[in-house]
Amino acid sequence: MTIFTTERVARLLPRIREIVSQEIIPLERAYLHGSFRALEPQLHDLRNRVKAEGLWTPHLPKQEGGLGLTLTEFGMISEALGQSPLGHYVFNCQAPDIGNMELLHQFATEEQKHTFLEPLIRGDIRSCFAMTEPEFAGSNPVNMATTAVREGHEYVINGHKWFTSSADGASFAITMAVTNPGEAPHKRASMIIVPTNTPGFRLVRNIKIMGDEGDSYASHAEVRFENCRVPVTNLLVKEGAGFALAQHRLGPGRIHHCMRFIGICERAFDMMCKYAVSRQLAHGKPLASKQLIQSWIADSRAEIEAARYMVLHTADGIDKHGAQVMKESISTIKFFVANILQNVLDRAIQTHGALGITDDTVLAYWYRHERAARIYDGPDEVHKTVLARTILKQYGYDIESA
Repeated sequence: MTIFTTERVARLLPRIREIVSQEIIPLERAYLHGSFRALEPQLHDLRNRVKAEGLWTPHLPKQEGGLGLTLTEFGMISEALGQSPLGHYVFNCQAPDIGNMELLHQFATEEQKHTFLEPLIRGDIRSCFAMTEPEFAGSNPVNMATTAVREGHEYVINGHKWFTSSADGASFAITMAVTNPGEAPHKRASMIIVPTNTPGFRLVRNIKIMGDEGDSYASHAEVRFENCRVPVTNLLVKEGAGFALAQHRLGPGRIHHCMRFIGICERAFDMMCKYAVSRQLAHGKPLASKQLIQSWIADSRAEIEAARYMVLHTADGIDKHGAQVMKESISTIKFFVANILQNVLDRAIQTHGALGITDDTVLAYWYRHERAARIYDGPDEVHKTVLARTILKQYGYDIESA
């Protein structure tokens, strides 16, 4: 429990943790040694049971079928679900769908909600988010070559995207494309909903991540838009609002990610401690008797506790004051927690020795896939610059004008 724990979360967490430990984690081995698609029938049954218990889409308001949690409350739920790579999916609050749900809930028209949001909430379909392009730095969404040209009652979209997560099997993509090339940089792009069965939408491949191609939901795709025509009614909000919508989506998204990172850290920490105690050395003493291992355990515990407080403090600030007020804190937690995740995972793997780099545990999977935590949603360097720029302004030095 933390100073941020509410009575509502205190009631929910025990059952959620029970589902994760007893029903989700036992499915990991089949996933690690097989494919996500092969596991989908079992996951479907488990998702239905979660829905029947009233724990479905915990991030959404009650009127949308969710639990009506604050960002801070959901952060604590996200930590619990993050202890398995399958956790968020089972509760239908996985990225990129969670960000798309939040975006559509707040900004979609009633027609768009009926067509895209409602089946997404029910879990009948999945979605993806197409912003990053291979030809441009992904951390700066004002730079992109994908265009959406209006012709009558349609947009004709042409462009090249990659790291479009979960596009394999998705029903639609919320797509960033330039609609107003003559406007200021932050007002050139728009967000348009593109059904993936639209002629001209092409999934080129699932990109291998450190050798792991993935499939279905657990994948990152390269996609192309080739004279892809969608109705203008698929536009979100208005032309030129793409950058503002992206920032709105990414603020809470970084809380979701960081609390998931902490969940991974807690699982890796638990595995490290259990292995250190059970692994016997040649002279009959456990690995835990070594001071270096004890130091890793102490450092990891301190780092996890610090990270959790920082993220929940930031989430609480967003709940009370909005993401704009907390933008420096959002940048701080993104690079700080991502690095702690790398530290804890590395120590856990090192403690496990050769076992740690196999898929006989979940550690190697996380090491492969969560190295990207320091890159996606803005790399460390961008977030550090944002924070340093704000601090140095207080000392009379403006980086942008230097």
